Amino acid sequence: MGSQLHVFFFPFMAHGHMIPTLDMAKQFASRGVKTTIITTPFNAPIFTKSIQTTKNLGTQISIRVIEFPAVEVGLPEGCENVDQLHSEDMHANFFKAVTMLQEPLEHVLEEGRPDCLVADIFFPWATDVASKFNIPRLIFHGSGFFGLCAPEHLRLYKPHKNVSSDSEPFIVPNLPHEVKLTRMQLGDFDKEDIETDFTRFLDKARESEMKSFGVVVNSFYELEPAYADHYSRVLGRKAWHIGPLSLCNRQVEDKAQRGKETSIDKRECLKWLDSKTPNSIVYLCFGTVANFAAPQLYEIAMGIEASGQQFIWVVRGAKNEDNNENWLPEGFEERMKGKGLIIRGWAPQVLILDHDAVGGFVTHCGWNSTLEGVSAGVPMVTWPLFAEQFFNEKLVTEILRIGVGVGAQQWKIVASDGVKRDAIEKAVKEIMAGEEAEERRRRARTLKEMAWKAVEEGGSSYTDLNALIKELSAHRS
Repeated sequence: MGSQLHVFFFPFMAHGHMIPTLDMAKQFASRGVKTTIITTPFNAPIFTKSIQTTKNLGTQISIRVIEFPAVEVGLPEGCENVDQLHSEDMHANFFKAVTMLQEPLEHVLEEGRPDCLVADIFFPWATDVASKFNIPRLIFHGSGFFGLCAPEHLRLYKPHKNVSSDSEPFIVPNLPHEVKLTRMQLGDFDKEDIETDFTRFLDKARESEMKSFGVVVNSFYELEPAYADHYSRVLGRKAWHIGPLSLCNRQVEDKAQRGKETSIDKRECLKWLDSKTPNSIVYLCFGTVANFAAPQLYEIAMGIEASGQQFIWVVRGAKNEDNNENWLPEGFEERMKGKGLIIRGWAPQVLILDHDAVGGFVTHCGWNSTLEGVSAGVPMVTWPLFAEQFFNEKLVTEILRIGVGVGAQQWKIVASDGVKRDAIEKAVKEIMAGEEAEERRRRARTLKEMAWKAVEEGGSSYTDLNALIKELSAHRS
């Protein structure tokens, strides 16, 4: 075949995009493909540690750093990740800076001349940049097939235009299953026909997808077969399913090192879990972007205590301006000693979910978390907030039937206090105990087995990745 195939990966600067992209680069590298990750100075350390481990195993992954023009667009120096943004202005400026990465990307491609560029959907201009050098561009969305099909049908058929109120349910037409939503569960850009910078951006992203070489999807065929087929046959997209990507992390060290520095020592975390009986712990975590206001955190604390369940709860940015945690109920941590563990900051999520002691997962339904829950065989309490999370909730609760909704109804980035303690208590109890909980757990375990089989030699994702590599090699010659 001549020289080694070389693939460049360009993830969007958000942990939910960078972590699966790193896992994807590892998967390609494990098949003998030379891989390079393009990122910015602040984000580079997230990759380096993990890459060092794989280098020791003889795989080839390198990093190319390009400057991020934060200061030029009015952002603080070193502000290079979505997780650092606190206001709408910052978001707008961040996207301005992102479009300025087009030229640095051109230089990197001109110099490196890879055989393929896998670039995030948030870089719509990457398709044109790649074609300038006759390089195929693959798109990475970061969501599953269901989360790609449902919003597209919403856009095509606009069923939300035919209801009289925000709370009246409508059916998303022409999908393989009946999927009902309300207007409250949609973002403004989906609801309104008003053109904004963001809707123009989405249009560009869609165009670039149609012109690209195809789409790589972090999912496996057996999880959502009707939607994998629908995406290619009905929506006409060329796609390869190569997930669950997180399953390339087999060692404790690999699982603990994903993303940022963890706020808890992995040994301490495992020791605590080892002291518990199987399926006795509820794990609560809401991803890297969602924010919970103090009143909502208070309701969670009261709900989890009332449920009587043992728990691990990951809380981000929970302090107010005076550095006080005013959301913690009086005496809560004393009462929960030995019963509950609060991790403030970043948790080794895959490591925790994979532990036998964990029997339920309260999640915001981001796709990475959803798929990590599936891969661990853990039933879920679904608490969607924004993006495609309300769609993912439908997949988990109604199609896969491995979850229970907490009753979140409103699309929002900050959860104020919309979900009350009784609803939290009820959902947690429902996921952990009783006959239906056992049924859900059985289904979740079956999906876990399918997920692992998919990435083993001869499995659906393993085979699809091989087919993609073969196609890229053929395209090169």
